[in-house]
Amino acid sequence: MEEAVEIEVGAVRLEARLAYPSAPRAGVALCHPHPLYGGDMDNPVVVRAAEVCREAGLATLRFNFRGVGNSGGIHDRGEGEQEDVRGALVLLEKALGPAAPLGVIGHSFGAWVGSRVACAHDRVSAVAAIAPPLAFYDFGFLSACRPTLLLLAGSRDPYCPMAEFEALAAGLPGARWTIIDGADHFFFGKLYPLGQAVATWAHGFSESSPGKARRDRGAG
Repeated sequence: MEEAVEIEVGAVRLEARLAYPSAPRAGVALCHPHPLYGGDMDNPVVVRAAEVCREAGLATLRFNFRGVGNSGGIHDRGEGEQEDVRGALVLLEKALGPAAPLGVIGHSFGAWVGSRVACAHDRVSAVAAIAPPLAFYDFGFLSACRPTLLLLAGSRDPYCPMAEFEALAAGLPGARWTIIDGADHFFFGKLYPLGQAVATWAHGFSESSPGKARRDRGAG
């Protein structure tokens, strides 16, 4: 069950939904797609990812970036939004305690913003980048990413071209990557295989360690 909470980021207040299952073993912050193109915390991919994470025993925190819904502030082209992610992680850490592993999941724009924070954050042990929009943003920073990494994309995503996605994944020796056949950028009709991939990540991220890059071909 989710409860309404507020994330404080300086003078900005963000609306959010926190779910805290019995004895959660970890927590995850979920970052939504681009605010200027209708992205918010109720995005179906974000909602589905939160559901499977809760089923895996994780606390989840969905939130609206600044300027979205009832969140204060204005869109900041991915800069202030990084502070939003950090604020979400602070709230999760307060809720779970300093020893609990933390993860970040981002979809599209949220993957770019969330991964940039997660890769440099001392408390984050895993990050999942869903449909990274490689046609618009540089994800080269992932080469120095410390947390365990999942890359997830659909085979028919025009904003995440498969050639670029596979080249990125091949250059990240510690990453796990999954392609869901037939899925577009929004995973219409493919939320079930998406959920399966995220569930595998959620079940294993607190115990996982860097290793050889692995590719999974998602069922569709």
